[in-house]
Amino acid sequence: MLLRDIMTANLEVISPFTPLQEAAEKMRVFDTGSLPICDGKKVLGMLTDRDIVVRAVAKGMHPEQTMVSDVMTEDVIYLFEDQDVSEAVKLMEDRQIRRLLVLNRDQELVGIVSLGDLSQYTNVQVAGHVLEQVSEPGSRVML
Repeated sequence: MLLRDIMTANLEVISPFTPLQEAAEKMRVFDTGSLPICDGKKVLGMLTDRDIVVRAVAKGMHPEQTMVSDVMTEDVIYLFEDQDVSEAVKLMEDRQIRRLLVLNRDQELVGIVSLGDLSQYTNVQVAGHVLEQVSEPGSRVML
């Protein structure tokens, strides 16, 4: 099965010049924890709710004056729509990530694959194993 067969298409995206407050509101409205940052169809980065908290709120940045580009993750991990789902499984396990952007061969954003997509379209054991690997605690966990 290919990524194009299981990915979520028609994503909400935001510009790098979007204020954090507007991005956070968009996350609330669409009930998502992440938004791709794009210039047209070109991916520039990814903004997660964790980026907002750790890189902006914790540093006292003002949400109406701070732009998404100031706190976004620029090193985005992606695969292509014509790659096999098994490649997404391996990459998600290896990099401990819960979602992957999906691009076409022209490097344009066409979708996203999440753990939820894997659980719907692959067998339950595969999705469970990926979740286990992704959820493995890092070396600096404090309780």
